[in-house]
Amino acid sequence: MAKIRAKVVGAGGYGGVGLVELLLGHPEVEIVALAAAADVGVAMSDLWPHLKGFCDQTILSYDDPRAREPADVVFFATPDGVGMRHAEEEMARGARIVDFSGDFRFQTIERYEEYSRRAGKPLRHASPHLLPGAVYGLPELEDPRLGADSRLVGNAGCFAVSVLLGLAPAAQRRMVRPGRLIADCKTAISGAGKKPQSGHHYPARYENMNAYRLGGHQHVCEIEDALERIGGRPHRVVFTAQAVPMCRGILSCLYGELEDGWTTESVLDAYRDFHARHPFVRVFDRSAAVGTAHVRGSNFCNLIVDVDERTRTLRVISHIDNLVKGQAGNAVQNMNLMFGLPQTTSLYRFGSNP
Repeated sequence: MAKIRAKVVGAGGYGGVGLVELLLGHPEVEIVALAAAADVGVAMSDLWPHLKGFCDQTILSYDDPRAREPADVVFFATPDGVGMRHAEEEMARGARIVDFSGDFRFQTIERYEEYSRRAGKPLRHASPHLLPGAVYGLPELEDPRLGADSRLVGNAGCFAVSVLLGLAPAAQRRMVRPGRLIADCKTAISGAGKKPQSGHHYPARYENMNAYRLGGHQHVCEIEDALERIGGRPHRVVFTAQAVPMCRGILSCLYGELEDGWTTESVLDAYRDFHARHPFVRVFDRSAAVGTAHVRGSNFCNLIVDVDERTRTLRVISHIDNLVKGQAGNAVQNMNLMFGLPQTTSLYRFGSNP
């Protein structure tokens, strides 16, 4: 059986190199082209020396004819606005698409425009006619459209992955009141991407934590949208993003007011039942000594599930690696489902510790 021919656009960034690392170990995939707007003409292994001897391909301009050769799957590990301009032509050449940006996370132009405004860089969608056929790419939500018939998948955002894996069981089982949910989320600085920014230089970041985008974060749109689909009723999320002086990882502290009748034991049972089918989600009780280090470099999400009986509050602590389950690993998981492969292929492995 011929291998899946994969093209990575945006190969030189954190999302791109993480994706290449995973695809190199995938038994059913061959990387046929690497493309990017920057680092054109540079060997991938010169840009990322740990790949020497494993991926020595040259990064091409996306306009290079070699980068336009047909592929079976094209990953756009690119910012908003790139995938929407090129997805249709790649699909016309027979490719399936996994887009890392927000370009295809929504099925209506209204929801996309809300996301775009919150992102702080409002864009006019270049391919609005593709939105109804796009699928939101978080496998644990079990959207029946995410599978062998999928042609276009909008990979879930990193914060959204962390929050939704922690709140989806509560929304589905209607264990929290439909008013206000709280998501207090801390992310490592790699979540800001590879492009240098003064606020991310070592002297500015060392021993410094700060909240940002308090006026509204773009991932709130996809979180609220998905929670409503899962539970059949709307939820409003108070979301606070904070940058912390770490390289990789997201820790999300999630809170909701419990409906009557739920106990610590019944909540834990419900979470374990919901995630029993999900090989990358591990549910722990309050006694577990787990943190972001225990998912680093892996596609796992570790959830501590607890109830504060005194205040009748659900409390879930969600841990993911923002560059793996929050980005490249989730994308490969989506690709596996799109090609009828076990979703764990090339992904079911522990990370590194310490």
